[in-house]
Amino acid sequence: MRQRIPEIESGGLSVVGPVRKDNQDCIHLPKHETPVETGLLFAVADGIGGYAHGGVASLLALETFSSTLIAQNGNTSTSKALRRGIETANLKVYQMAEQLGSGRMGTTLTAAYILGNRLYLTHVGDSRAYLIRSGRAICLSADHTEVGDMVRSKLLSPDKIRTHAQRSILTKAIGLSLFIQPDITEHRLQEGDHLILCSDGVWSVISDEDFVRAVSEVSSVEEISQRLVELAIQNETDDNASVVVIHVGKLVPVPTNPGLQDGKGNDWFNYLRKLVS
Repeated sequence: MRQRIPEIESGGLSVVGPVRKDNQDCIHLPKHETPVETGLLFAVADGIGGYAHGGVASLLALETFSSTLIAQNGNTSTSKALRRGIETANLKVYQMAEQLGSGRMGTTLTAAYILGNRLYLTHVGDSRAYLIRSGRAICLSADHTEVGDMVRSKLLSPDKIRTHAQRSILTKAIGLSLFIQPDITEHRLQEGDHLILCSDGVWSVISDEDFVRAVSEVSSVEEISQRLVELAIQNETDDNASVVVIHVGKLVPVPTNPGLQDGKGNDWFNYLRKLVS
């Protein structure tokens, strides 16, 4: 069966919010209009407010992750390239903290890499990735927090997370130690899917139903981003608010090439990367 590649629309917004004095969040979207055949990287990073230089940490992590992923250039599998990106970003932030002599620096990082008709999700921390499909909001990421651990251990019901007093206590973040183990998952995309990446300043004050409603009532990805941020502020978020919205349009066939593999092989990865080199 011929591979199919999605037409992608994306938009994003990151604001200080009504309480904080500076924005320690950072978002990443493709810099240029890109042909539908190429891989695309989207990400949200939320610098940890309790540590010094959270804004530096989030920006450094995203820049390092992105550049490391591109540098792999088809020399390894997609999942290994993503893991290497996280490991390199983690080391860079850790080393920067030592250079600045300001104690620990840290950030969350949730990244969606769309290659062919597959989504590779890379995740550390408590920013989130949502898939909106068929009128439902599905959280694709697991919160790396003490409360998240309680939910997975069935000591707390998921509907208590947003209001729990210890919701923001992280168990894992980029830059806090020399070694990091990210969550990397793979998902098959369908026409009409929306992906939403957001910091906890957004999802903590917005229900799953609100995410679905925003997508169903507004067609533009930029307007969806704006509406979600405005809703977070309206609901009195006490943090920075950042959103990236991705819409998966029509899936179009890839030009026939007998040398291409099934999307997991290096030949497929190398073919796609060459299109943007």
